[in-house]
Amino acid sequence: MIVERNLSRFCVFAEDSVLTALQKISENKSRIVFSVTEHGRLEGVVTDGDIRRWLMSGKDFDLNVPVSSVSNSEYVWADMNASLDNIQTLFSERIEFIPLIDAQNHLIAFARRAAQEIIIGNHVIGPNQPVFLIAEIGNNHNGDLDRAKQLIDRAAESGANCAKFQMRDMETLYANRGNPNDGSQDLGSQYTLDLLSRFNLGRDSLFKAFDHCKCCGLVPLCTPWDLKSVMVLEEYGVEAYKIASADLTNNELLEAVASLGKPVLLSTGMSHEGEILEAITLLRRFGTVFVPLHCNSTYPTPFKDVNLNYLDRLKEFVNGPVGYSGHERGYQVAVAAVAKGANVIEKHFTLDRELEGNDHKVSLLPQEFAEMVAAVRVVEESLGGSQTRTLSQGELMNREILGKSLVAMTDIGIGEEILNEWIVVQSPGNGLQPNRRAALIGRRTRRAILQGDCFYPSDLGEGIVEPRMYQFRRPWGVPVRYHDFYTLHSLVKPNLFEFHLSYKDLKLDLKSFFREPLSSQLLVHSPELFAGDHVLDLVAENQKWRQESVKNLEHVVNITRSLKQWFPKTDCPQLIVNVGGFSQNQPMSVKEREKLYDRLGDVLSCMNLKGVEIIPQTMPPFPWHFGGQRFHNLFVIPDEVDAFCRKTGLRTCFDVSHSALACNHLGLSMSECVQLIGPHTAHLHLADADGVDGEGLQIGAGTIDFPALAKGLEKYAPNASFIPEIWQGHKDQGTGFWLALEKLESWF
Repeated sequence: MIVERNLSRFCVFAEDSVLTALQKISENKSRIVFSVTEHGRLEGVVTDGDIRRWLMSGKDFDLNVPVSSVSNSEYVWADMNASLDNIQTLFSERIEFIPLIDAQNHLIAFARRAAQEIIIGNHVIGPNQPVFLIAEIGNNHNGDLDRAKQLIDRAAESGANCAKFQMRDMETLYANRGNPNDGSQDLGSQYTLDLLSRFNLGRDSLFKAFDHCKCCGLVPLCTPWDLKSVMVLEEYGVEAYKIASADLTNNELLEAVASLGKPVLLSTGMSHEGEILEAITLLRRFGTVFVPLHCNSTYPTPFKDVNLNYLDRLKEFVNGPVGYSGHERGYQVAVAAVAKGANVIEKHFTLDRELEGNDHKVSLLPQEFAEMVAAVRVVEESLGGSQTRTLSQGELMNREILGKSLVAMTDIGIGEEILNEWIVVQSPGNGLQPNRRAALIGRRTRRAILQGDCFYPSDLGEGIVEPRMYQFRRPWGVPVRYHDFYTLHSLVKPNLFEFHLSYKDLKLDLKSFFREPLSSQLLVHSPELFAGDHVLDLVAENQKWRQESVKNLEHVVNITRSLKQWFPKTDCPQLIVNVGGFSQNQPMSVKEREKLYDRLGDVLSCMNLKGVEIIPQTMPPFPWHFGGQRFHNLFVIPDEVDAFCRKTGLRTCFDVSHSALACNHLGLSMSECVQLIGPHTAHLHLADADGVDGEGLQIGAGTIDFPALAKGLEKYAPNASFIPEIWQGHKDQGTGFWLALEKLESWF
């Protein structure tokens, strides 16, 4: 159980609107607010469930009505002086929060079940949350406020979330009143007293340092080494407290901090397990939220003494977040601690390891701290948020390319029983996986199968969709290749066909694929990959590569002009192009992207595009290039696409799946994206998306709100044509396309 005394994030006034309550609930991430009078008396409790039930009641509702109209006045409460044991008995499956009130019904605090997450400032600490990274400045400012501010600046630049200091009242902390010249002290104490007497920052200087942290976007934290320092820090209003390993057994100090009701970070160095458990029990008795930090208090710590496996033991004790405070050389151990489950990392931070003071020797320099931050972010991303084994989009692509399928060794007629000897396992993995062989044997075919054809789930009676004539308010079509064009053309008669070309297709004789002029419209999708592993990049920094890309695209333009003879109703065929602008290791800066957009405009203006309209495709932030992932930079950010199209007059192919991934990555709304890109849209690719790189998913398999998307496109891109751009939708005679069109028809 936790007792929360910091109530500002959890309270609304009774006359505040329901909308205000919703905003508070969203901000505090606890699904609850308390409705109080202007004098702090509790009037009711409002949960997200209360608001949801009110919204679903079927009545007309207005989010601007007072929160008192939806709050629950029949809440379970406890007296502020009740024992924690008595409060514990009030929890149930239904009741997760217990308001604690005084005799006048003032809300003093509330109790809740022990949480898997705690909040310090704007940072949530817990599973599946970004690791909270503390730059421990301590006394590495050497008593100089200007140096303290420099350290704060560099910590912020290095990616820290927090800068931490130490505070001591020397007169009350030391028995000799902090006298550095006391000859009766042993050598170690004399050395420490000498440093502290010269390097201690006073109250006002520390407060200025804390203020500077806030200006730099860092949470200021401080370790109080004595009771007087606790009072001073509370006067400032720190968000949380850090307890040093030296004070883990100092129950008086622990109780003073715990009684303040703020989160506590508790270092566990120099302590036996029994002492750690005693400190944990004390903090729990006060209902304090806390994170124990595994620590070895030697400077520097030998690697053999770090014992990161003890993090597992700490997790058993608290059933919540744990962390690591390291004093070893380098940052590799801290990164490993994240892999072991640490949610908080604290490392000493300095500008110069040669400065006077023992902590400097075990501190990270700004560049090293930045490298640690980058490594930690890579590790936490690599850990993932699920224990379920799923295939990434890149793996699915490679599963197709490198995997194997069940393939027919002979022609098989409709209605024939499939025999084992008619099946062979061959690459690529386009069809049923080899482990489905037993399920296939003995089945009767529902279609004619030619030698070399793959078997598909539909041959097992799964996912059968029959194509038909679909009805849409805008021109629609399907993506095709030369070899499957007439097969799909015989099944449906769409308004258009979008030919997806490979670099091998550029050498084929078109007359071997087309027999007569067609009434459909023509679109062409240029290859990304050309002969010699050349990935199209019209804005490449390497001029030779850029010139080769222009040459390759001009070839595609000529092919597009040639295709037009079989599509005479197409005045100016659209050519969809992924223009390039990707990077291998990290995304580009705004200025770098601006340079590439200018270069793209120049390149396209110099090309002979007569009779063809180039429409660059919107791109995902992390595109899959032939089984591996890169960073994309152009046609990713909606307002940059809008600005480029306004400047050049070019239209775009709005790939909804790609742009949804970009919105997810950038924290933008899809409706805003449609509003910006829609007016410049000539053609649409429709598919679902998930996360930041799950592209080309079947409609309904991702997170796109298609009814809302349809309304937005009807307003901002009413005349744009579309195809269902479902990854591998062409397999099994277009089954993925027909399923998508079935779902899209009701909205578009």
